[in-house]
Amino acid sequence: MAVSAVATLLFLLVASPVAFAANHVVGGSGGWSQSGDYSSWAAGETFIVGDTLEFNYGGSHGVDVISKDDYENCNTGNAIDSYSDGKTTIKLSKAGPMYFSCPTMGHCQTGMKLSINVQDSSTPTTPSTPATTPSTPSTPSTPSDSGSPTTTTPNVDNTPAKSTPTTPNGAAGVFGSMNKFVAGVSVVVGALFAFMC
Repeated sequence: MAVSAVATLLFLLVASPVAFAANHVVGGSGGWSQSGDYSSWAAGETFIVGDTLEFNYGGSHGVDVISKDDYENCNTGNAIDSYSDGKTTIKLSKAGPMYFSCPTMGHCQTGMKLSINVQDSSTPTTPSTPATTPSTPSTPSTPSDSGSPTTTTPNVDNTPAKSTPTTPNGAAGVFGSMNKFVAGVSVVVGALFAFMC
């Protein structure tokens, strides 16, 4: 009985971080649009392997996964992956920098691009520090609904991870990491309590 309890406890400790991956809605409630300040948004988030990025946007926009050089030069002609379905979910399953932009002519140059640094789950959680991006906001626009959006889950040179409920802008930052820890500990303590009774 004791060996079974220890084995279950170890399984829960290992599985807990995967079950509490965050879904980051790019741009928060403003979504992926020309009026977003994505450098500031990303600075308040912590991106960890297993999390997802959710891009919500209207029909005049899209999402390109691009290289660092293409990000710095706003070159969307060499996209690694390209999406235009109105709602795109990208799983983050590899540590390191990732770069995104809108492929519509002129949108990247006006600040519609995103740089993030995905941390390994064993790395201490601190808000990411993306490359500085000058942002020239244009008149605010609201993402329009281009029919019924679908969800695309691309594999961007990464391995699969689980999707979780949407978190509001900034909620997956330092406090989101603390919530994951508290929830993980709660699961473990609950399992221990169940075995002890």
